[in-house]
Amino acid sequence: MTGFPRNASLLIAAALCAATAACGGEGGPAPTPSPTATPGPGPSPGGPANGCPSGFEDGGVIADKRNCILPREVIRDLTVPARSGTVYSLSGRVDVGRDIGGDGQASGGIAATLTVEPGVVVFGSGGLDYLVVNRGSKIRAIGSAAAPIIFTSRANLEGLATDASQGQWGGVILLGRAPISDCLGGATGGSANCEQTYEGLATTLYGGGLAGDSSGALQYVQIRYAGFELFPNQEINGLTLAGVGSATVVDHIQVHNSADDGIEIFGGRANAGYLVLTGNDDDSLDTDQGYQGFIQFMVAAQRTGGGSGDEVLEADSPDAEDSLPRQWTRLSNATLVQRSTGASSAILLRGGADFTLANSVISTGRACIDIDGAPTMRATDAGLQDQGPPVFRSVVLSCGTSAYLNDGDITPNAIQALFESALFGNNPAFANSLVNGFVNGPNETAAPAFDASTLGGFPIATSYIGAVKDANDRWFSGWTCDSATLDFGGGARCDRVQYR
Repeated sequence: MTGFPRNASLLIAAALCAATAACGGEGGPAPTPSPTATPGPGPSPGGPANGCPSGFEDGGVIADKRNCILPREVIRDLTVPARSGTVYSLSGRVDVGRDIGGDGQASGGIAATLTVEPGVVVFGSGGLDYLVVNRGSKIRAIGSAAAPIIFTSRANLEGLATDASQGQWGGVILLGRAPISDCLGGATGGSANCEQTYEGLATTLYGGGLAGDSSGALQYVQIRYAGFELFPNQEINGLTLAGVGSATVVDHIQVHNSADDGIEIFGGRANAGYLVLTGNDDDSLDTDQGYQGFIQFMVAAQRTGGGSGDEVLEADSPDAEDSLPRQWTRLSNATLVQRSTGASSAILLRGGADFTLANSVISTGRACIDIDGAPTMRATDAGLQDQGPPVFRSVVLSCGTSAYLNDGDITPNAIQALFESALFGNNPAFANSLVNGFVNGPNETAAPAFDASTLGGFPIATSYIGAVKDANDRWFSGWTCDSATLDFGGGARCDRVQYR
């Protein structure tokens, strides 16, 4: 998929509708057709709706809204309609479709599509309430700047969430059939039968050989207060993309106050743009398991104070550092802000991961960059599909303790030599002048920009570094919520739910 210009959201959405309609149910048995959910009676004056649409269980009244419960398994196409006086809930794990397998031939597989209309609010009451879109199925959650879709917690609806709240429900998980590198049973990485389980859930599988797979679309979506530990060191993130293919559309997404990563990407080929990651407790963005994709325009700010928050950005590979396909994350126009003391550095690159960062601003009270492992710094090796050491172009650093972390692995001098090399000579000396914590100030504006369109087919060229060019650049406006971590000036606070 090619990169999209700013202010072209309507064109993107239209193109997506055509693309996803064309490939609905591909590779697996077609679901039994069913009509779009029919709205029930309208709302009582000034109160909850009278009943739920067909296909939803009536869960009574919560926060003066009718609670309509999604089915635990969506095996026919289902629409979650926007209607007055109504919110929707996840009761336990909700599965969209049944896994059709990496090759599309899994016994019992069913492909289905869950459509969520603009302005809909969906909530979970606890950590085991989460949404899973299985291989071969799709979600079409396409909001708008005026009517974003909100996935959040019951506590948030009831006015009990605060700027410190986290982990109040599970999260959103998309499982696709695109290549991954960490396979069960000794399969060959990137092949149709290379699959992996999600966080220890034995029947929850992702991966395959279809790089262009589609899991649908997420656009103008907020995911608030998610994150839950299923097992020790195995968690649900705010948003998980696992083996998700390049035909999936992911843009204008805010993940706020996840108890684990904001977004974690396990392999696949998904591209993403216009991301806002605020107050997340682990990494804001974590990429792993052979992910190869592009991300452009991202504001990521860890929460203020205390020991919470980990790296803003982590890129890793499996324990076998030369597993194929290799990870190759390419990120452009990011503004990464780290205020907590929970991590030693803002960026951690390790495990032999290939990585490119361009046109970006790093601001932290800790070290800026940590690179671990000799394979991560190794020169290009065609036999290993190794792209060489990390690449930094037009990246500026505003660091606290040091620019480069000294943790006994790759030395600060070696990282500095790479960052300041003649090859990447457009990384200038810098002092942070960000306005409101995320908008370019005079020093950011003065930094030279790199042509990100040369990185591949997705990013577009910009005349500036960072995620937000200046005060007139408002791509984040209207569809995001404000918090103590970052205030976007929209007036809609994350600790309250605004109904559209």
